[in-house]
Amino acid sequence: MGRRRGASRFQQVRQRLEAFDPGTGWRLWVYEFLLFGFKQGWACLFGGLLLALLLATHFLYPADAPLARYDFLTLAALAIQLGMLAFRLETWDEAKVILIFHVVGTVMEVFKTYAGSWVYPEPSLLRIAGVPLFSGFMYAAVGSYIARVWRIFDFRFAHYPPRWATWLLAVGVYANFFLHHYWLDLRWLLFGATALIFWRTSVHFRNFRVHRWMPLLLGFGLVALFIWFAENIGTFARAWSYPGQEQVWQPVHLAKFGSWYLLMIISFVLVALVQPIRRPDQ
Repeated sequence: MGRRRGASRFQQVRQRLEAFDPGTGWRLWVYEFLLFGFKQGWACLFGGLLLALLLATHFLYPADAPLARYDFLTLAALAIQLGMLAFRLETWDEAKVILIFHVVGTVMEVFKTYAGSWVYPEPSLLRIAGVPLFSGFMYAAVGSYIARVWRIFDFRFAHYPPRWATWLLAVGVYANFFLHHYWLDLRWLLFGATALIFWRTSVHFRNFRVHRWMPLLLGFGLVALFIWFAENIGTFARAWSYPGQEQVWQPVHLAKFGSWYLLMIISFVLVALVQPIRRPDQ
């Protein structure tokens, strides 16, 4: 089977792995488990490299280097993005999603740091209003993961809600990230709206040869949980700090899991711009 135009090189590897016959019984279960881990790891490639850079520079970056650590991270993230495109490890559609997330995330970062929600304690030149530009790539990593996992696992959706409803919800979530500093925090209303809109929706994903499914709301929660773990790694590496973490690191409050859950709505709706929403029978 030929590789479709614009697809990443990974598709050729994936096709070979999916054509392999591991047999039946425990061999099949083990193979599917390893294949699932390989695919998930590939989908996380952009975010995984960023986290590795955060940790490596936290422990190894010279304090007297002529280039600030944050600026190095910005240039390194840009180099990763260009390299993934040059080596066809990522499609141009996925790169478009990353650009959208970078803009959306940077705007929110500028506002949140101004409001005192968190700070970037180290100096840098490549920044906007106190926000180093590498921060936008961290949001972009979420978009990159969703776009890639959507394609890699051939997502299909049953009972997908009307697009206008998902867009209204996403706009409401994004607006609440800003407005709750001056008005009511409507996150619980937004949680309820999310459940109401997506409660019947299931995502069908193909790891090996058949599609399996799970409630989409559960999928949102699982991804948000892993992002919360990644955020703990980021703050441990002093990439940014929440109030109370300035002197001694402590785990990010679990309440941030809810924020990431809501951010998943924005992420999902933006990725739906470049990825098809197909039914299981298509």
